Parts: sequence; structure tokens; C-alpha cells
Amino acid sequence: MTELLDQAFLEAGKLSEEEQNRLAQWLLDELASERRWGEFLTSSPDTLKSLADEALAEHRDGRTHPVVPADT
Repeated sequence: MTELLDQAFLEAGKLSEEEQNRLAQWLLDELASERRWGEFLTSSPDTLKSLADEALAEHRDGRTHPVVPADT
């Protein structure tokens, strides 16, 4: 385990049991989602290309907007 991850778990250990469980479930869900996306993208390169082409076409057609961070 990396030092940073170890530090994060030490801090998480200070949370209430309920907060620890919510954090743990969120982390497990995120890891599962990343794994599913990775599997999908490596098994479906044509689908990824199609999605990229669609996004680029929308951008060229002026149907996209810049993302503005909430804290600005």
C-alpha cells in the first residue's frame, strides 16, 4: 500500500462507523465502475471510436459548452 493511501485510511478510520461504511461503499463502487469501463473500452474499440466521433461532431456543430468548475 502506498504511503498516501495508508494516510487516507488512517484519516478514514477517525470517521464514525456509518461514515466509514459510506466511504467504503463509495470506494468499492468506484473501483467496480472503473473496472467495468476498462473492460468495456478494451473489448469494444469500435464503440469507443463511435462515441468519440459523435462527441467531436457535436462539438463541431456548436452543441457543446465549456465546463466551468463550481468554485470559480
